[in-house]
Amino acid sequence: MSNMGRQIEIGPTDNTSNERTPRSRLHLIPEAARASFAPYAPYNYGIAPSESDMTRIAAGRPRAQGDPIKVTGKLMDQFGRPIRNSLIEMWNANKHGRYTHIEDHSGLPLDPNFLGIGRTLSDDEGNYEFWTIRPGEYLARPDIGRYRPKHIHMSIRGGSSRMITQMYFAGDPHNDTDPMRILMGDNFDKNIGQEFATPDEGFDCGYKFDIVIGGKNPTFFETT
Repeated sequence: MSNMGRQIEIGPTDNTSNERTPRSRLHLIPEAARASFAPYAPYNYGIAPSESDMTRIAAGRPRAQGDPIKVTGKLMDQFGRPIRNSLIEMWNANKHGRYTHIEDHSGLPLDPNFLGIGRTLSDDEGNYEFWTIRPGEYLARPDIGRYRPKHIHMSIRGGSSRMITQMYFAGDPHNDTDPMRILMGDNFDKNIGQEFATPDEGFDCGYKFDIVIGGKNPTFFETT
């Protein structure tokens, strides 16, 4: 018997862990530099202003079905300082609760005028804005009748860093049974978009969703 204690045999794997394992030696980042690490994209990233308008596939095309809404907010660090020029991607289901990707087998209707994806860069003050369609809820677990509430995914990316969060809507009847909401516990309110009246013509309303990275009270991010 080994004097190292019980040993567990290696089981089958899909090799995803191996693929994520660094092959080069890791280097410690100096403490003085760590505070400045945040998702960042170069100024010449090549994003067109129209890419943040998800209500149309392209300028001049018909508007997607459903209630058009504005989503805006500020990307900031734990001290409230703006994180500028960071790539923010957003995606959500259409008004029926269906995504456009091929793995959505829900059978819910597709909208030919809605792709459900957009991206933008935060400005010098950390502000961002999108225009999209209010998403529908969908049946995520037919076996137990559990729905996912209306929600919008957002990704903050720069360099090799990527963080994903979700914005929820207050009052959705499926919020309390959502697994992500349960994980957030008392911090769930930080991931609820705050409704406001928007002067933008043709839009139902707006939602303010500030994103805080780092510190003791950050926005909730998924494990990626």
